[in-house]
Amino acid sequence: MFSLLPHHFTALVIGASGGIGSAVIQQLLSSSHVGHIIAVSRQPLQIDHSRLTHLMLDVSQEQDRHALKQELASQPIHLFFNAIGILHDDTQNLFPEKRLDQLSVENLAHTMNINAFVPILLLAALKDSFKGTHPAVIASLSARVGSIKDNQLGGWYSYRASKAAHNMLFKTASIELKRLNKQCVVLCLHPGTTDTELSQPFQARVPEDKLFTPTFVAEQLLAVIAQRSPDDNGTFWAWDGKPIDW
Repeated sequence: MFSLLPHHFTALVIGASGGIGSAVIQQLLSSSHVGHIIAVSRQPLQIDHSRLTHLMLDVSQEQDRHALKQELASQPIHLFFNAIGILHDDTQNLFPEKRLDQLSVENLAHTMNINAFVPILLLAALKDSFKGTHPAVIASLSARVGSIKDNQLGGWYSYRASKAAHNMLFKTASIELKRLNKQCVVLCLHPGTTDTELSQPFQARVPEDKLFTPTFVAEQLLAVIAQRSPDDNGTFWAWDGKPIDW
């Protein structure tokens, strides 16, 4: 599956109960190349396997990030896959803003926290698991709308800004982690429009051939990861294997 990674490597999947996260786990479990998967989510996981350990944690909370760090105890992680993110939340009246007068500090802050701050704080908490000489691929879901160069339509202020911030934080981390481990590869990934709860309210205008199943997305993203090398550290890729401008 991944020529860069050792046989029976250890994978850590964050957001494991979501559509993409659970599909990634299923794909990893289908490969004998993978030795152990540590799955982290706030909700119960509907997957049971001898090579899978599930930790029910809310990584948006500092104490749970610390608990994850304690659980890992600096063991080497070869593949880190972050699948958490937020676009809308009816309970908090959070939705993608189309106009300036729809902005609120609460929604800006919450979206930025989940999409940018929590993922990078996870890397900070788990830094010791990436240090050393072992191959380590760190992949985190971003979005094409986070590309400043690609922004031709406007709108979606909080989501765009949070993904742009995510990209800058991971690009910056890629430089530091490369100093700590020359075999480290940090990647930002665009999954395309996936048929999950995150995209459901916005699927009406998506062409049928552009709305992907989580299984398809997991296959594509893992294939993109498998094609990368340490020379690709700190880069941004789409589900189809094409690079995306920052």
